[in-house]
Amino acid sequence: MATTHDGFLPISKEDMVERGWYYCDFLLVTGDAYVDHPSFGTAVISRVLEDAGYRVAILSQPDFRSEADFVAMGRPRYAVLINSGNIDSMVAHYTAAKKRRHDDSYSPGGKAGRRPDRAVTVYAKLARRAFPDVPVYLGGLEASLRRFAHYDYWADRILPTVLQDAGADGLMFGMGERSVLEIAANLKAGKRGADVVRHVRGTAYLTQDKEDISFPAVWCPSLDEVLADKVKYAESVKIQYDQQDHITGKAVVQKHGHRLLVQNPPALPLTTEEMDKVYGLPYQRTYHPSYEAEGGVPAIAEVQFSIIHNRGCFGGCNFCSLAFHQGRFISSRSHESVIEEAKRIAQHPDFKGYIHDVGGPTANFRFPACKKQEKHGLCRDKRCLFPKACANLEADHTDYLTLLRKLREIPGVKKVFVRSGLRYDYMMADHNDEFFLELVKYHISGQLKVAPEHMSDHALYYMGKPSFDVYERFKKRYERINEKLGKKQYLVPYLMSSHPGAELSDAVHLAEYLNSIGYMPQQVQDFYPTPGTLSTAMYYSEIDPRTMKPVYVAKTPEEKAMQRALLQWRRPDKRALVIKALMQAGREDLIGYGKECLIHPRPDEHFPHLHDRKKQAGSARHGGAKPRKTVSPSAREQKRPAPRRKAGWAKPKKKR
Repeated sequence: MATTHDGFLPISKEDMVERGWYYCDFLLVTGDAYVDHPSFGTAVISRVLEDAGYRVAILSQPDFRSEADFVAMGRPRYAVLINSGNIDSMVAHYTAAKKRRHDDSYSPGGKAGRRPDRAVTVYAKLARRAFPDVPVYLGGLEASLRRFAHYDYWADRILPTVLQDAGADGLMFGMGERSVLEIAANLKAGKRGADVVRHVRGTAYLTQDKEDISFPAVWCPSLDEVLADKVKYAESVKIQYDQQDHITGKAVVQKHGHRLLVQNPPALPLTTEEMDKVYGLPYQRTYHPSYEAEGGVPAIAEVQFSIIHNRGCFGGCNFCSLAFHQGRFISSRSHESVIEEAKRIAQHPDFKGYIHDVGGPTANFRFPACKKQEKHGLCRDKRCLFPKACANLEADHTDYLTLLRKLREIPGVKKVFVRSGLRYDYMMADHNDEFFLELVKYHISGQLKVAPEHMSDHALYYMGKPSFDVYERFKKRYERINEKLGKKQYLVPYLMSSHPGAELSDAVHLAEYLNSIGYMPQQVQDFYPTPGTLSTAMYYSEIDPRTMKPVYVAKTPEEKAMQRALLQWRRPDKRALVIKALMQAGREDLIGYGKECLIHPRPDEHFPHLHDRKKQAGSARHGGAKPRKTVSPSAREQKRPAPRRKAGWAKPKKKR
């Protein structure tokens, strides 16, 4: 069954015929269900091509056991474009513990199993079998982060560029609007092979000829070198990261056997006018009606009535792929564009008056961190917010606050929430309380989610996050504003365990702190080594690419489980792991009856250090030496000053 649905792009040959099409220019294949919303890359790229006059058909979640679904769509005139969906297919399928997930919010009915592992590679091979003479180009997050030789956590080894395994003609990395239009124009003009992409920024391709390198280039260690030497792998990642600025970045070349992988410099960010045009295209803002019978597509729930107002993030967390994919330079839409989208949302029949989010990668970034970045690019060996806010940082929320005020005034809008990540360190660099005050008053509901990730400065250094002291000052400021407004709202922190550099003693220190403030997180994220991040390079190589110095990495399932368990020490199912972790860390002093202890012994449990204390106490009562707290040498070395009890996270609000 396939019938034309007004407003959506065709999803079958029958849809095309009903439109009067007997071919399409581009067949866009995706691992997600087809959702025509600007939060989905498939929707954006297809609408951009449509706006340029091309015929685009969508092949969503095709049968990956044969090329039959590809053949049924008919041969596209110019190319097959492939992405795995909004997220990496391996992340969609597996947890950080490599356990299979039971659901998939980007599939109809939330059912898993509709896409293959390593989706872009599988789809590319099927496209080749279906249309041997049609060019194939990869895009989206999965392809973007695998464009070089990379460590693959699931295979636990270095894999070559995804272009080699997929056999594709080229790859678009980052935000692809400019790249895809240039590729489309080159194909339309009759260009073939490397000529299609070699002059296009934001692309990567394989070639045997050095003459195909069109931009000034730097070379990074080859596939053979990174396979043989982890130091070379760390070096290659550092070189690749250093060239990801659209102003200063050069092409990066990596030898793969007898061929050369060439990554051209990043695409230029869209201007405000160009972003306005992209987000003003005729998106239907929902999933294709053909999924209704299966219960729709769950992923739409959080974004249907949300607005993206910016791109890029200069926060630069080491575990985040944004710097390698979307870039650190901030681009933003005009107020008029955002307001027009909000007005369209307000007219939607299912809209209840609540705009769920006005954000992006980081909600409170509206412009580059400093004026220098607009002409000279971002600093290569400096971060805007790490280890502390740069002296040149222009921390100003005035424009964002003005935008939020305008949105609150739109008829039919009851509440405008901010749910994307807020950089609290950027907020602390802004000494004007005006934005903070209105955020607390109008734009959160009971709780504010932020991401300190840890409280050990040792661990935070390897994460690329600021000192925990910044969070403590933020929390006090937040509490002061809530008190001023007569509100009782809470902070909900995101915490991460087992990040490279974080030792068992760091996890114990964090558990002590959480215990001292009476807070235990319900959810903790284990570090997930996904392709394209500095932290993943640390995990594999045990070297920090920033300094080329060794870094400790918790790799065994047991130690990772212990670090995670320490952050949820009260849970009965974690008790044995917590005890083992404390004993291994030499922190038996945290097993006992004091309020500072994480584990209170049960009647049937025997701990030698407690037995020794009882003997010492008995000796003291009979004239012997006074009992003395026994601390092992390892504990004495690792124990740190007790955290201040007045700081920390508030208890979560009880559900009624």
